[in-house]
Amino acid sequence: MSATALDTTNASTRLRDWLSGFQRIFVLTGAGISTGSGIPDYRDASGAWKRAAPVTWQAFTGEPAIYRRYWARSVIGWPKFSAARPNEAHHALAALERDGHLSALLTQNVDGLHQRAGSQRVIDLHGRLDQVTCLGCGQRQPRADLQPRLLADNPGWQPGAAAMAPDGDADIDRDAETAFVPPHCLACGGLLKPDVVFFGENVPRSRVSEAQASLDASDAMLVVGSSLMVYSGFRFATMAAKAGLPLAILTRGTTRADALATLKIDAEIGATLGALTR
Repeated sequence: MSATALDTTNASTRLRDWLSGFQRIFVLTGAGISTGSGIPDYRDASGAWKRAAPVTWQAFTGEPAIYRRYWARSVIGWPKFSAARPNEAHHALAALERDGHLSALLTQNVDGLHQRAGSQRVIDLHGRLDQVTCLGCGQRQPRADLQPRLLADNPGWQPGAAAMAPDGDADIDRDAETAFVPPHCLACGGLLKPDVVFFGENVPRSRVSEAQASLDASDAMLVVGSSLMVYSGFRFATMAAKAGLPLAILTRGTTRADALATLKIDAEIGATLGALTR
């Protein structure tokens, strides 16, 4: 047996033993659970940014160049992002829900992969990238329906050398960013925004309340694939700790809540969770 396989076996055994002690587990997931599906994450094992921080709400809505830049990069990143499929970690959590072990699944991700894997009680804390809303009139549309118009409005446009980035973003040439014609609402001419929470924007109170109620009805909390460096997720770990709920964390590297955890497992997420259902 290889060292890697042994690490996975030990990690799965420790997590299985921990899970067996609880009936209603509140799960929070982050970007680390979706890297196995080909979606890059933002932070390294120490919790530091791997790249520039994501665009802020203030810049997106107040700076035309940033608005144009976002959509230029999105038109390249969207096809690969939307083609991503759930991995064994997503399927394992869906299986745990079907078996009655999960009270709710709160995800910081915007990829919808938990739902594609079959999870039903999912709270999308930061929204979903597969929907677009007009900031002027509120009209909504699927992101997939917008893609053909983005391409049609930019005939002959070339992104240059491109590489996939987190959450449907892509790295493209700077000259291509400035040459792109961004979209506006066909009904009112307003700015179009993916239905996700940007940095500097508040998470809708209804989502926070729903998640808090689910946590209150749970007897333990499990964090998977998140460094919890963003307060919107970290606060649930602090809530669990204040309520005296056991907290387990499965992720690579350090997290903001390591000192609060009753169990910390630094291991490969997909293999560790996948072994629970085999």
